[in-house]
Amino acid sequence: MSDPRRIAVSPTSPPGTQTPLIHNPLIVVAHLRWDFVFQRPQHLMTRAAKTRQVFYVEEPIFGDHADQMVCRQEPCGVVVCTPHIGAGDGPLRSQARTAALLEGLIAEHGLQSYDLWMYTPMEWPITVNLRPRVTIYDCMDELANFKGAPPELRERENSLFDHAELVFTGGHRLYEAKRQRHSAVYPFPSSVDAAHFAQARQQPADPADQSALPRPRLGFFGVIDERFDTELIAQLAARRPEWQIVLIGPVVKIDPAELPRAENLHYLGIKSYTELPAYLAHWDVAMLPFARNAATEFISPTKTPEYLAAGVPVVSTGIRDVVRPYGEQDLVRIADGLDAFEAACAQTLAEAGSPSAQARAERADAYISGLSWDHTWHQMHLLIEAAAHQDEADTTGRVAADD
Repeated sequence: MSDPRRIAVSPTSPPGTQTPLIHNPLIVVAHLRWDFVFQRPQHLMTRAAKTRQVFYVEEPIFGDHADQMVCRQEPCGVVVCTPHIGAGDGPLRSQARTAALLEGLIAEHGLQSYDLWMYTPMEWPITVNLRPRVTIYDCMDELANFKGAPPELRERENSLFDHAELVFTGGHRLYEAKRQRHSAVYPFPSSVDAAHFAQARQQPADPADQSALPRPRLGFFGVIDERFDTELIAQLAARRPEWQIVLIGPVVKIDPAELPRAENLHYLGIKSYTELPAYLAHWDVAMLPFARNAATEFISPTKTPEYLAAGVPVVSTGIRDVVRPYGEQDLVRIADGLDAFEAACAQTLAEAGSPSAQARAERADAYISGLSWDHTWHQMHLLIEAAAHQDEADTTGRVAADD
């Protein structure tokens, strides 16, 4: 077996593509593991990798070993790079060691010109010695509001704002919060691979671990953490024992022993992105049961358009980026509080197959037809190239002025 630390990254297209790698390499510094839930970073970077080298740098793994950058190339072309740092140092020292590994990665692959894409301000210190052509901050969440967020996160975000040429936000509410802090902030709310989720409409076989469940079924997929309203789900399950509630996804920052339990609550664990349409195909209602707290104030759930692309009616709590546009256009039912949420689910079940339900589905399809991750990435790419050209023009102008 070849050494994963010394993989060869070919300057040709990833398997299955025909476009040559013609754009600047992209170094991505992320707080999410590539193999975690398939979401915004994976959607964008798989598209970026069609025309450029993409090095996706994860947070370090600490252990009793020498420092090393372990890399592997995904079928889509993305090179996933995981720093392995020997234990025993504090966070500042470990970040210096991660920085050295990152600089070694750049030298090893001969990257003379590259762009830097940041997902987490906490890792900003590992990039301070880099000289990217363009720095992009893709602010997909207000991480400082999450449970256990380090106090220095906001300070490091300020530094990132000072150095970034571009700031993208994961939703409009987040855009409203960030647009006063930088001169080039652009909202890119969650998009969708509609064709992937439309597979649910072809009635694939019911997955084995939910096939025995009676109907109706109300489902959710995503990370189950402090954003998920466990009390709402517990009370809903108690009030409606005839409803089977299917919950798919990893449990994070919550003790699994503290999750509500009932005969009609079914935790099915993590499923791959490929598997999700088959589960959706056999749900009667797709839910967004998010709590209303600091961690959810700025979220733009990717699953909203994914549920709709699958053709499943949706009930959500009043998350700002779901209310507008989905609630305002009557594509999704919005309900806060147990009574209202239960009533919205019941009404959705009662209307199944009715003209009003069909009309809502048609409106949702029309809206979804205007969304795609391909389009999102294309617009981001245009902004990156424009920023690079502007920087080149500014540099030329300064040199001419000095002469």
